Amino acid sequence: MRIPKMRYFFPLGLFFTLFLDGALSNAFSKQMFTLSFSIESRIFILWLVMCVCFTDLNRPYLWAICVGLVFDLYYTGIIGPFTMIVPLIVYLTKTMYSFFKPSFIVVLLIYLIDITLVTFLFYLINAMIGFTNSSMADFISMTLGPTLAYNLAVFVVLYIPVQRFIETFSR
Repeated sequence: MRIPKMRYFFPLGLFFTLFLDGALSNAFSKQMFTLSFSIESRIFILWLVMCVCFTDLNRPYLWAICVGLVFDLYYTGIIGPFTMIVPLIVYLTKTMYSFFKPSFIVVLLIYLIDITLVTFLFYLINAMIGFTNSSMADFISMTLGPTLAYNLAVFVVLYIPVQRFIETFSR
């Protein structure tokens, strides 16, 4: 019996895209973080959603907890928010995807819902613990909108290459 290579590429890709998000945010910080808007790169969510949709993953919740914990330790310094949010995203993606036929639009909409949920839940958690003092209207206009636009563009550019990669190594 042959073991699919995605068993190994999924966690590697997950951690690679997590650190790619940080590298892009650092490299383009003057363009992504201004006084009028803030863009959060979420390429690791793209990788997660695409892998959940196009392959049968081995222990996706364990890897989601691990990457959430790494995100919390590396980027925020608070253990908990992403450790809980990322497995929730895996569960919701699996649930939503089970109702639809695979297509570009379906995966795009699931991805946008996941990005919205991740960004909104992270904002709520930060508001509850006092790490942010911006209003909901400011959050939507200055962070959520630009984040969705950026991640939509990234999705359109990366959809075909990532899908082909996953399909090639899932066999």
